[in-house]
Amino acid sequence: MAKVFGAVTIDSMHCKGCELCVVACPADVLSLQPKEVNDRGYRYAFAAKPEACIGCAACATVCPDACIEVYRVVDRGN
Repeated sequence: MAKVFGAVTIDSMHCKGCELCVVACPADVLSLQPKEVNDRGYRYAFAAKPEACIGCAACATVCPDACIEVYRVVDRGN
């Protein structure tokens, strides 16, 4: 049986750190950078636990700036 994993990419330069994606993620994958800021002065989101991503795209759906893309990776075990 094929397993589906998720892969999330975040455009950190356009993220304004609103944290909506962090709250929306059911797998607790995302977090805000604790100390670093982007060029605009915002703490930005990043994948703290990328291996836990299930590819649901809830984070990308709620992002008001369209900074997040989610990909589904299928492992067929071959």
